[in-house]
Amino acid sequence: MKKIKIGQIGICHEHAAGKIVSMKKMPDVFEIAGVVDDRESSSGARFLPADLLTPYEGLKFMTEEELFNVPGLQAVTVEVPNTDLVPVAIRCMKRGLAMHMDKPAGEDIKLFGQLLDGCKARNLPFQMGYMFRGNPAMQWTMNAVRQGWLGEVFEIQASMSHNYGGDEYQEYMGKFPGGIMFNLGCHLIDLVVAIMGRPQQITPFLKSAPGFPDRIKNNCLTILEYPHATVTLRACSREVDSISRRRFKLCGTNGSIELCPLERFDGQPLMMNLVLKEAIPGYAAGTHIVDFGIKLDRYEDQLLELAKIINGEMTNPYTYEHDYLVQEVVLAAAGYTTWSK
Repeated sequence: MKKIKIGQIGICHEHAAGKIVSMKKMPDVFEIAGVVDDRESSSGARFLPADLLTPYEGLKFMTEEELFNVPGLQAVTVEVPNTDLVPVAIRCMKRGLAMHMDKPAGEDIKLFGQLLDGCKARNLPFQMGYMFRGNPAMQWTMNAVRQGWLGEVFEIQASMSHNYGGDEYQEYMGKFPGGIMFNLGCHLIDLVVAIMGRPQQITPFLKSAPGFPDRIKNNCLTILEYPHATVTLRACSREVDSISRRRFKLCGTNGSIELCPLERFDGQPLMMNLVLKEAIPGYAAGTHIVDFGIKLDRYEDQLLELAKIINGEMTNPYTYEHDYLVQEVVLAAAGYTTWSK
């Protein structure tokens, strides 16, 4: 593969360190040109780790303008705080740079639309940082639904809860009117929209967990309605031992899958339960445990996909239109907008 010269703008997004660590593991794929420290330039709410700078050791820090002027720069990962993502990405778009932009795509759908329109007009590769796009179990499920293996889907239940970050994280959630559904539920929404398409109705229930003021929406439920299906998405930042119990359950007329935990990087294989009424390719009727093997990195597969897209080796499986629809759903699911069909 032809090596991609890439830079990163931002170290303040929750996924910023993970992206740079993954790229550093792939020296045959990426040449990291430099990193822009956004601690002073970004204005959005942030939640910073204690070891903020450790992942960037050995890399060159520079200003945004210096990064843009690096000879041969092809792409940028945009890793500033959530509400700063789209304005920074627009500047990258105007420079003709391919992008990986983290999630969610801000609070202004019109501004995000301008970004996507600009990328489309320039034929720029644009990849949203929804972390389950590289998850093999979820990719298998998407393909199974598209192939009709599970029949007609009538139910999805999913949760993205956790119990990390302490009081600082709760205050961070209080900076967003959509709370944890905006910040974390968006990962599930990207997957659901890829499987189910545009909902008929979206109803959010944005609550505070016990002991927290109403302004901190850290206990959220959203229901998405389809002609013959309902989707329930939950996220709470106060569920004990919840990372290992995050789950995704999908039921169809020919079978169902259940994934719990949603991902793991502890040296143990990612396993999914599959139940079938009638046989599908590779699986007889009955109950199965599908083994997706050991995964050691959350972002590597998606970033490798970005490199292939930039090099013309594959077409982006997620269209600009999909990304726009996901953000429409995210904003309605997090209470920013009222849904219309």
